[in-house]
Amino acid sequence: MTTQHRNLRTGQPIWLGKAATGIKFDALMDDISVDVAILGAGISGALVAEGLTEAGYSVAIFDRRKPVMGSTPASTALLQFEIDMPLHHLAKHIGLNNAERAWRRSKLAVDALRERTKDLGISCEMKDRDSLYIAGDVLDEKGLQKELLARQRAGFETRFLSNDDLQSRFGIDRTAALMSFNNIEANPRKLALGYLNKAIDRGARIYAPVEVTFVEPRSRDVLAITKDGRKIRSKYLVSATGYELPDYVPKKGHKIISTWALATAPQRDKLWPERCLIWEASDPYLYMRTTQDGRIIVGGEDEEFENEEKRDAKLKSKTNSILKKLKRMFPKITAEADYAWAGSFGSSSTGLPSIGAIPGMDRCYAILGYGGNGITFSMVASQLVRGLITGTGDPDEDLFAFK
Repeated sequence: MTTQHRNLRTGQPIWLGKAATGIKFDALMDDISVDVAILGAGISGALVAEGLTEAGYSVAIFDRRKPVMGSTPASTALLQFEIDMPLHHLAKHIGLNNAERAWRRSKLAVDALRERTKDLGISCEMKDRDSLYIAGDVLDEKGLQKELLARQRAGFETRFLSNDDLQSRFGIDRTAALMSFNNIEANPRKLALGYLNKAIDRGARIYAPVEVTFVEPRSRDVLAITKDGRKIRSKYLVSATGYELPDYVPKKGHKIISTWALATAPQRDKLWPERCLIWEASDPYLYMRTTQDGRIIVGGEDEEFENEEKRDAKLKSKTNSILKKLKRMFPKITAEADYAWAGSFGSSSTGLPSIGAIPGMDRCYAILGYGGNGITFSMVASQLVRGLITGTGDPDEDLFAFK
C-alpha cells in the first residue's frame, strides 16, 4: 500500500516569504509504538494532533517532506463557512436536511477554529472578515435570491446587496451579491505550525522525512512500515496526507483540480472598503482577500486536470488572466504580482469532504477531499476523528463517512 507522490505546488507562495516559528522534528531511526500515528504534517495533521494530545493520547506525526511543506503553504486561507456548492443546489444532491447540516457544521468549524486558536494563543495573522458572494454564471441575481432564502431558512444571517448597494459601499459593479458575516483570514503556515507546536508541548513527536509504504490493521494494533523498513505500531492510524491519496482510501466522487493564485505588492490606500473576503458564484470562480500588510491575495482559474507539468506551464498565463480580472473588478488597484504560485487540490461532486473510518480497515481513519474549504474542513476532521477515537462519537459521522 502506497501514497501517491505529487508535486503539490510550484512558484512562490506568499507564506513561504514570511518568517514563521520553527518546528522540531526528528529522523525515524528506530521502530516506534504510539497511541495514534498521523500521516501528514500539514494543517489537517496539525489540528488532529493537537486535539488528540489534549485528549490524552500519545501521538507521532510522519511526513515524507518537512512539516508544513506540502499543500498548506499554497492555501490562500479564506476560511469561510460557505461551501463551494450553494446550499439550495447541495440540497438537490443530498437532501435539504443533510445540506443544512453540512452548512451548519461548516459554520461551527469556523467558529471553533477562531475560538480555539485564540484560546491556545496561536499568533497567525487571524482576522475576522465578512464575505461577499458576487453574482456570476452559477448564480445570477435571481439565483442569489433563491440562495438567500435557503440560507435564511437554515438560520444563517445573510444580507442581499443590489447593484446600487455594491457600487456605493464597495465600488463593485456587479448585479448583486450576498453578504455573510464572521468568517476568517489567516496565515495558514503559521496556523499549522502553531497547532503542531501545541501538540509537541504535550509530548507529540514529528518524524520527517518518513515515507510510509505499507499499512496493515491487525487484531490489536495497526502496523505501518516505512520505505526504510522501520515499523510503526499504533492503536489508531489517521491518514491526513491531503491531495496525495493513499491507495487504501476510497476515492469515489473525488478528483484532483489545478488552481493558481498570486499576491500583489502592498497597496493599503487602494484596497476595497471593509476588506471583506470576496468570491464569485461562478465556475471557475475568482476569490480574493487582503493581508495585514495591505496586499491582495487573489486566485482562481481552476481547471479539472492533475498533470503537474501542464499546471506549472500555465502559471504565467493564468497569473496574467487573474490580474486582468482583478483590474476589471477594481480599476484603481495596481494589478502586479509580487508572488505567484500554482497548486493541486482535491474536489468532490458535492463540495463536501470524506472524513472518518476507512471501510475494511479497523482503527484506521482518513480525511479526503477538502475543495475550496480546506482549512474549515480540516477543523471538522479534527473534531470528528477525535470523537471517533475517543468513543464519544460525532453527530455528523454519517454525513461525511466514506461511501
